[in-house]
Amino acid sequence: MSRTRILVAEDHEIFRKGLRSLLESHPQFEICGEAANGKEAVDEAKRLLPDIIIMDISMPIMNGLEATKVILKESSTARIVVLSQHDSSHMLNAAIVAGASAYVTKSQVARDLLAALQNVMSGLAAEWRRENASPRRSPAELDIKSQPD
Repeated sequence: MSRTRILVAEDHEIFRKGLRSLLESHPQFEICGEAANGKEAVDEAKRLLPDIIIMDISMPIMNGLEATKVILKESSTARIVVLSQHDSSHMLNAAIVAGASAYVTKSQVARDLLAALQNVMSGLAAEWRRENASPRRSPAELDIKSQPD
């Protein structure tokens, strides 16, 4: 059985290492790399070709939503699970518009991340996107460059 290759993009080293530890405890996952900012995430995604990227929204140099857009434009195979401190419909919709396959709040990582990864791997991400997309907001309304995470 092949393992799912994951790139972890998170600017806080302790949280990034915690994600690595959580995922490495499951034999179906292989952490193929880490990134500490959005530009590194884009570069590492090109170099490593991961199956899934766990992407923090708020990162230096390039935020996670911008990095998500660039990565998905350049690679149609990677799936992205967005992480955020905020449990808001605004952030969720911004992640959907950017092309995320799943959205997990940092406060619920221990409870929700593995399920989100399973959904992405099993193809349930499209259903999640349809269920959570807000028809009331346009992509222009969801520009969150100045929003803190």
